[in-house]
Amino acid sequence: MSIAPSATLSAWRAELSLDFERRGDRTVLARRQHDGPLLMQKALYPEGDGVCHAIVLHPPAGIAGGDDLRITATLDEGAHALLTTPGATRWYRSSGATARQVVHLHLAAGACLEWFPLENIVFGGALAESSVQVHLAPGARFIGWDVLCLGRRGSGDHFDTGRWRLDTRLHVGKAVHWMEAGTIEGAGDALVAAPALAGASVTGTFMAFAPDLTDAALRELKARCVAAVEPVGAGAGQGSVSGLPGLILGRYLGHSAHEARSFFIGLWQHVRPAFYGLPATEPRIWKT
Repeated sequence: MSIAPSATLSAWRAELSLDFERRGDRTVLARRQHDGPLLMQKALYPEGDGVCHAIVLHPPAGIAGGDDLRITATLDEGAHALLTTPGATRWYRSSGATARQVVHLHLAAGACLEWFPLENIVFGGALAESSVQVHLAPGARFIGWDVLCLGRRGSGDHFDTGRWRLDTRLHVGKAVHWMEAGTIEGAGDALVAAPALAGASVTGTFMAFAPDLTDAALRELKARCVAAVEPVGAGAGQGSVSGLPGLILGRYLGHSAHEARSFFIGLWQHVRPAFYGLPATEPRIWKT
């Protein structure tokens, strides 16, 4: 049986800062700065010059107790970027120190960002905190998701001990438009309570935010997204779609990160053309 790393080694401190600019018809990576084991591969343009794709790399491949990772992406006016990761992020069990990842995403007027990290896998015994703060200026649009796997069912690792704290917020100007924050304790009530995870080991949230979209356009788009829920409900997991002003939310509860991602990709295939006038073509890294 393999033994997952714990917080016995030296903790990593790492930062990655990316700035994207619109220059004519092209979105360019204007600045890239990193400290420690957080990197970005070269800017990619599989869709042409308008959208810059970036793959965020964490070479250690897992986050152990005491690690502190900071990611910042800033998009200037009119820029459009898609950020993803090459694989799942593993949060290892800890002997006492807390692991943290803090993400700040800043979108200027008219900027577009798609934030698609692959799933977080939280090992039993992990002590982990995740914060994602999205700041939008008027006219900016954002699509993103978060998939969380508590334990590793296939390996017999259940989330019986440990803690996961999350804080995700969408800011418009100085106001918080939507937020989700809380703590999931290993073997805690939230794992089984019907209003929370209801026994699911995998949960996910899809967010599509366009404050400038008309109410009629949003209602029509939400109706198309609701129609995409049925294939998920027929399987082991359950998907749902809801909305707030300017915002479409997709939810997944089940036991499959692959199923969650497939559901969210289906929603993205409806939302992206409506938001950006572009088809949703999956990044090649997801298929390698």
